Amino acid sequence: MTNSILDLWFKSYSEKSLSHRYITHELIMPLIRNLSTNFKVDRIGHSAKNIPIETITFGNGPSKILMWSQMHGNESTTTKAIFDVLNTLIMEPSLNPIFDELTVCLIPMLNPDGALAYTRVNANQVDLNRDAQELTQPESKILRQVYNSFKPDYCFNLHGQRTIFGAGKTGNSAVVSFLAPAQDKQLTITSTRKTAMEIIVQLNTKLQADLPNQIGLYDDAFNINCVGDTFQSFNTPTVLVEAGHIKDDYARDTTRKYIFKTLLFAFDYLKSGVVVKNETVEQYQSIPLNEKCFFDLIIRNAKIEDGSKPLDIAFQFAEVLECGKIIFKPKVEKIGDLSEFFGHKEINAKGDLVRTNTNESIYEGYENVLVLINNEKIAILL
Repeated sequence: MTNSILDLWFKSYSEKSLSHRYITHELIMPLIRNLSTNFKVDRIGHSAKNIPIETITFGNGPSKILMWSQMHGNESTTTKAIFDVLNTLIMEPSLNPIFDELTVCLIPMLNPDGALAYTRVNANQVDLNRDAQELTQPESKILRQVYNSFKPDYCFNLHGQRTIFGAGKTGNSAVVSFLAPAQDKQLTITSTRKTAMEIIVQLNTKLQADLPNQIGLYDDAFNINCVGDTFQSFNTPTVLVEAGHIKDDYARDTTRKYIFKTLLFAFDYLKSGVVVKNETVEQYQSIPLNEKCFFDLIIRNAKIEDGSKPLDIAFQFAEVLECGKIIFKPKVEKIGDLSEFFGHKEINAKGDLVRTNTNESIYEGYENVLVLINNEKIAILL
């Protein structure tokens, strides 16, 4: 399975009805209904607001994989990629060995209420990824019931991350990030974690051809309330996958291709079984840690007042649901010496005065799509 073949498959089979950031249960239901008989669909329960939650299961192999997406309702990139993968599995006979060697159970949307409201939390304002122990929410209970009944050999926890993360301090955005979660407070590198690390090492090696120095690792601080840490503590190798930002892709319709590749590379590797090598831990730890070092836009060398020394002005784009679409609204996040930060887009003010759209002193918290640079209106665009 090569990158060039996956590029071709993605171009041919990516699900055209799913695009941009706002992906709801209503959008995926027709796709679930139209799956071929090679895929078993089960309604496994309902959300806090009574929206159905489904599993999609395929294959009859000995190795069992459980994957879930949109645990956070506003993290939809991996959901789009799941349906890109399902289309490809249907259309490409060369992938039949995956059905023979694996049994895969997917929850394409664990938090449909959060997806509808475009929020991280569920309808009861609970972060499901902090509810793995108390299981206070119906969605948390559903995931645990599926885990207990399916008894997976491997778990994949699929998420999306903000634009603030870089792959180390390379100046590159973290387009995809991984984590083999800890399973105890001592962050012990157990055999279970090593297996998850080896899977990540394999995926990182494959993806580097497309994304050199653009893959990161999350910090492995232990939190037993997180689902990944809990399942790892149950001795099930668990891999966190985070879909990140790539240049000019605020719709996350380019990043989805790399998640598509990640999932198919994972299936291709796991159908033959994981072989943990002596150098696994070292190779895993060589992947740069995610750094919070990016802003969406930085205006460099800007004077805030006449006679002041030039500073940098950083904008972050808030994702706002309006009339069924996600709108990006710029907000000044920080003003100061931001030489250690990067902007996905940068403007050099060349020492000119930067003011608000109403010609007032610019300030942290200012929200507008326009600023004045040397009295000229400049649009803060994506």
